[in-house]
Amino acid sequence: MKIKKYLLGIVATLALASCNDDYLEKYPKDSLSEKTAFVTADNFKTFSWGYYGIFTSGNFYRNLDGNLDTYNGDFLGGYLGWRNKTVDGNQMRTQLKATGSTGNGWVFSDIKRCNLMLQNIDGSQMSQVDKDHYRSVGLFFRAYSYYELISRFGDVPWVDKVVEESDTDIIYGARTPRKEVADHLFDDLKWAETHIKTTGDGANTINTDVVRALMSRFFLFEGTWRKYHTLGDADKYLDECIRVSQLLANKFTTISPNYDALENSLELKTYPGIILYKEFVPGVITHNSNRYERSAALSYDMPKWTVENYLCKDGRPVSTSTVYQGDQSMFKEFRNRDYRLLATVVPPFSLKAKIVGGKIGPDYSEAIPKVYNTVGYYVDANVPDKMEFNDVLKAAFPGSTKRVPSLWLDGSSGTYNSPNIIDVGFPQIGSYSGYTLWKHYNTFDDMDAGQVTDKPLFWIEETLLNLAEASFERGQFTQAIADITINKLRPRAGVANMVVANINAGWDTARDQTVDPVLWEIRRERQSELMGHGFGFQDIRRWKKGPWYMNKPLLGVYVTRANYKNLDANGNPTAVTNAKWTNATALPLVNRDFTAATTAGYVKRFDNPTKIGKGWLDKYYLEWIPTNQIVLNPNITQNPGW
Repeated sequence: MKIKKYLLGIVATLALASCNDDYLEKYPKDSLSEKTAFVTADNFKTFSWGYYGIFTSGNFYRNLDGNLDTYNGDFLGGYLGWRNKTVDGNQMRTQLKATGSTGNGWVFSDIKRCNLMLQNIDGSQMSQVDKDHYRSVGLFFRAYSYYELISRFGDVPWVDKVVEESDTDIIYGARTPRKEVADHLFDDLKWAETHIKTTGDGANTINTDVVRALMSRFFLFEGTWRKYHTLGDADKYLDECIRVSQLLANKFTTISPNYDALENSLELKTYPGIILYKEFVPGVITHNSNRYERSAALSYDMPKWTVENYLCKDGRPVSTSTVYQGDQSMFKEFRNRDYRLLATVVPPFSLKAKIVGGKIGPDYSEAIPKVYNTVGYYVDANVPDKMEFNDVLKAAFPGSTKRVPSLWLDGSSGTYNSPNIIDVGFPQIGSYSGYTLWKHYNTFDDMDAGQVTDKPLFWIEETLLNLAEASFERGQFTQAIADITINKLRPRAGVANMVVANINAGWDTARDQTVDPVLWEIRRERQSELMGHGFGFQDIRRWKKGPWYMNKPLLGVYVTRANYKNLDANGNPTAVTNAKWTNATALPLVNRDFTAATTAGYVKRFDNPTKIGKGWLDKYYLEWIPTNQIVLNPNITQNPGW
């Protein structure tokens, strides 16, 4: 019997207490049971609180586990690189991704828990209004779980009841076609939209707006997946995405002028456009996002192509912008750029060092010139103001969310220059590409452990981007739609508005030429706005664009040999540090053979995967199913190619 309960992870057990054979027959007076736990509305409310843990579950590409797994989906999608000097951690680029016997997100426990509540609603003592409400809550969370499952695996078993041991047709059943499962979710969410309480169970709970936000997200995903994977019936999903997204856009008409505050606020409940968020409370529930970015524990960095994807202030891409200064200096590369880049990657700076007690330390005085660096041994002598981006950060992000220099943990030390390339510079707050992530970095949260900045789950900016993309896919994207979606986001990014009529085939000479130029700009906006929120892997798969995003060489920042210095006893730079420059492991460049002869180049740690016979395989559009499930149930078949 225990094997059947284990099979597929979907055989029901009581979620309220530990389960054994006798417990199924007895209901002690001092214990909760299925028959005694689901009676009043308060019972259902209490039980439903457990569903909210789904947002921090590691079984989802996007989750708020507190250890920067929010980046994971963008890393899997090729938007970000793996912060490692010898191993490209994206196993799809290297074709090292392999099947396993367990795990990989083939988990049905959340669905089981939803079904347990749903099947007890009709027999409760609740009013019809409350019954409808909690049925809607259960349907929402079941849909949220199934959305992830069909995103990963395609066909999955559809289970809408608590499975008994006698339900062998379910236990040993085949996978349900994804279109059928998705259509169930479509119907369930539309029902929940009209039956859930508009105010939910109070502030920051599942309500009508949250249901619509999930509909917007899932319907865009499913509609575009069906379109680009030629499954058919895409339009009904895209049309519903447009409908609910428009309703939310009409209600949430204001967005915050501070993009960075979305990730760096102690009270997101006051942030305009927030639909649902994860609240963190000192001493109760905290996270380590800020700490991870300040230490050597951060697993990700940004490659050059992603940096280049951000627009310039004139609203044009780097390939055609007249204000882009080139990339031969990181200072030039980051000038006149989208503020969202500066909120995500540590901008260039160099700070003069001073000797404190025999040790090199930062001088934070505004009175002296911030000319030199220390540990990083890197400074661009051609830049007059080595801290120029602090003025940009202050203007872009009011308050004190982002400032350089970037400091380590308790703030007693830190990097004195950016780019800070690991093995050449300071080991913390650095990267191997030179483009170091700091999206969760701020100047006020606990720098060591236990951060309490709130994190968004559903917010209007994402919904606006869903509206823009779905509108284009349905042939309805006009200047008017651009103005209520993308052009609401541009001003706070310091970027000129999108003028749809100006975007033609020559707008971006570096774009994927198989994608319409306007659609390309919509997708670019999505990537820039949502970078670090983990949508990347789902996006590139629903667009069926794995090769374009995954088969790129992971280049880093452009560096110049003359800027690498030794330091004298006073912390001032003297001669070029040849030892650092010639170290192939520490600083490999794309255009040199690791000798001191070459004077400059882009950091390059890994070859273009296709150059070495690797790269994206079409089987990666769907995940592998754990082999133990196939052994236990031969009707569960493996996905193609695995």
